[in-house]
Amino acid sequence: MTGMTADLRELTEALHAQWQALSAWLREADLDDDALESPSVLPGWSVGALVTHLGRVMDTLAAAGPVPPGTVPMSLAEYLGTYPQRAEEIAEATRALDARTRGDRLGAADGAAARGFAALDRLAAADDVVQARRGPLTLRDMVASRVVELVVHADDLDRSLPGVSGSPRDRGALDLAAAELLAIVVARGGWHVEIEDPLTWVRLAAGRAAYDVDVLARALRPEFTAGGVPDLGRVLPVL
Repeated sequence: MTGMTADLRELTEALHAQWQALSAWLREADLDDDALESPSVLPGWSVGALVTHLGRVMDTLAAAGPVPPGTVPMSLAEYLGTYPQRAEEIAEATRALDARTRGDRLGAADGAAARGFAALDRLAAADDVVQARRGPLTLRDMVASRVVELVVHADDLDRSLPGVSGSPRDRGALDLAAAELLAIVVARGGWHVEIEDPLTWVRLAAGRAAYDVDVLARALRPEFTAGGVPDLGRVLPVL
């Protein structure tokens, strides 16, 4: 699997598929209050807060709007790079929303997704650059960021709820998210590598797995047989 990235149509289809897979998995799990209030694999976040955060991920699309002509967009790498310094702000906003939607977290998240997809349909007919919460970026990159977030958080929930059967990850969306993250890394260093294990690579790139060269060698492979997998410790995680 190479690091070739997708167009807006492919990413939009992947976003729909990932949301449907994740929402259906959570509904099938039918989590009780104890499960929702239990700690997730993300320090300081409950399972319920993660479910609530899914709605904020999708509501970002509904909050997007037009930009003045000539606005220069951020790159996807720059946009994702704003996450660390805003981590506490994101956590606080999620906690506030979680307090309001605790009675039906998934219902609220599904409502946010519906608003987000409706906005995406409108935005797709407009100009290429939109104003997102953290700055202007192309609509294509904005949708790519939503795919990456949903895939990463689907995996967070899967690891947080090991007793729930099935998978909340859509394989096509996982492959696209992995490719987007690899493209960012390759652009920074020009390495010739391909994806061997998309899930392992996403976990490394998203900081969900501790960096280790042996793990990296399972996640990526050299594009050419005479090459090797470079040490990417100085450029990971991406977000």
